[in-house]
Amino acid sequence: MEQLDFFDVPSPCIGVCSSDDKGYCRGCMRNRDERFAWQTLSCAQKKHVIRLCRQRYLRKVKKNSSAANALEEAEQSQQRALF
Repeated sequence: MEQLDFFDVPSPCIGVCSSDDKGYCRGCMRNRDERFAWQTLSCAQKKHVIRLCRQRYLRKVKKNSSAANALEEAEQSQQRALF
């Protein structure tokens, strides 16, 4: 057992409690079941949920940056077409 297993894993909630179109909280990236069951999860389960949240967040950031880059490229090509 690790020393950190003696301490409870804090909730990743940051107070931004609204769901996106996939059902994940926009603030902490947990799904509904993960949010409601948080108090009953073991430390290992909470750590697993936090890892899942990080993965979801990174995918969202990557998707948003890809979409932003595509939009920027489209705007630049439209602007070049004007000249």
